[in-house]
Parts: sequence; C-alpha cells; structure tokens
Amino acid sequence: YGHDVRDFKERLFLLYVFQLAFSGRHHRNVVYGQVADWDNFVRSFPPDPAQMDWRNFQQEYRDYLDIAKLLQLVPGIGAFVGAYVNHEHTGRLGKIAMNAYRMRWFAEKQREELPPA
Repeated sequence: YGHDVRDFKERLFLLYVFQLAFSGRHHRNVVYGQVADWDNFVRSFPPDPAQMDWRNFQQEYRDYLDIAKLLQLVPGIGAFVGAYVNHEHTGRLGKIAMNAYRMRWFAEKQREELPPA
C-alpha cells in the first residue's frame, strides 16, 4: 500500500493491525479507534522505540494466541491443530490488514480533497 516499513511508525501500525486481529473484543474496539485516526494517534508515540512499553503492548494479543499455540504441543493432534490454527490466523490477519490499510488510504484521500481551513 505504499508505506515504508523501515519507518518506526509504520512498523507500529503493523503491530496495531496484529492487535486488531488477535485481541479481545473490548481492546479490539479501542485499537480500531486508534487505527481509524492513525495520523493523529501516531503523534503520541515517543520517537525512540526504546521508550515504548513493549510488555503491555504485546500482552493483549499474546494471550489470544497462547491458547491456540499451546494446543500444538499435544502429541498426535498438535500438528493438525497447528496447521488449522495457523491457516485461520493467517487468513484473519490478512483480511484485517487489507481493511486497515484501505481505511487508511480512504482517510488520506479524504484529507486531500478537503479544502484548507
């Protein structure tokens, strides 16, 4: 979609897409609002990645993934569970990522069309 992933803020956008895909309902609603207003929301981040609270950031979506990944350790069925879970998660993440970038694209186009204030 034309965004430079070498930029720290673009990488953060991708991580927020992960949170949209793999968080609980309440947190997902909060993250949706943040992603929908990304250009304003991203200004609140520290410029240095070392200043981010990564532990809390990843906790939300990690808990969602842990249960499914834990089932992969069960002997005999783990490989089948893993294949199914990975397929489902990849599809879900792909669909949400496409829609998140589309939402961003439409917001950028809308800003371009607005007359200056």
